[in-house]
Amino acid sequence: ARVKAAAAKFNYKPSMIARTLQGKRMKAIGVLVPILGEGYHSQVLSGLGELLMREDYFYFTVHHQHKKDLIAAYPDLLRTRGVDGILAIDTHLYTPLPLPTVLVAGHTELPGITNVVLDHERAAHLALGHLHKLGHRQIAFIQGQPFSSDSDSRWAATLKAAQEFGIEVHEDLVVHLSVDSTSPEISYPGIRKLIQSHRPFTAVCCFNDVSAMGSIRALHEAGLHVPSDVSILGFDDIQSSAYQVPSLSTIRQPLRKMGATAAELLLKKLTGEQTPDLIEVEPELVVRESTAPPRAHPKTKSHTK
Repeated sequence: ARVKAAAAKFNYKPSMIARTLQGKRMKAIGVLVPILGEGYHSQVLSGLGELLMREDYFYFTVHHQHKKDLIAAYPDLLRTRGVDGILAIDTHLYTPLPLPTVLVAGHTELPGITNVVLDHERAAHLALGHLHKLGHRQIAFIQGQPFSSDSDSRWAATLKAAQEFGIEVHEDLVVHLSVDSTSPEISYPGIRKLIQSHRPFTAVCCFNDVSAMGSIRALHEAGLHVPSDVSILGFDDIQSSAYQVPSLSTIRQPLRKMGATAAELLLKKLTGEQTPDLIEVEPELVVRESTAPPRAHPKTKSHTK
């Protein structure tokens, strides 16, 4: 009782580092994320953060901007600060980490690492199936940045689904993203260039929702209307997609659920419980205002600035 009274009097707090010297867990997690901003990453982070808080875990968040040297250095730096495990979002790992690890959209086959990923083949089938059913055949595509973990898997799934639906993917109708940003600016220049090429298209199948928003802006400035002239299909279903004008039709990833699932799996790892190497989650097609049947004569060729 006297010890507790003295601790209260002098505002004493137990040393968490001392706990690690006794072999006890810190109840702290390190989170790797490429960028801090609105959209995909923040929603995944919210999902895992809510679960960790419910379980009385503290977490450190570091962002690496897809820089290999930072991705390599951060796990050891976090370990020196006493974290028990690592959660990584949209992060390419090249070697096993020194701590229990779960990835969201990591697509990394390394010993002891669990991946939580979207079923990209199902997502691509939903996306192109929707556009095909509406009657679109001249479809432009936005391919993700090469440093984004989902890019290769999603593009391979898109090409497979296009073949299944008999949709031709023409290189001159593909916009390749390269800018590391969560702003609609990522797709705006590419869509402007595509419009100026006078290559007709009736729909754009986008890599994510923010690239869909940039596409809508570029089309608007060219005097084209969505969806009466060109349909736009996003991907992710971030919070602002429902409030975009027009509201975005999109492929929904259960982002908060993916984050919470990853956190739950990591806590199981920390207790010694066996976890699978791969957890695949299901996408959902959300139809809003930005997709419609194509016009008989697309305006993308004759109404450009």
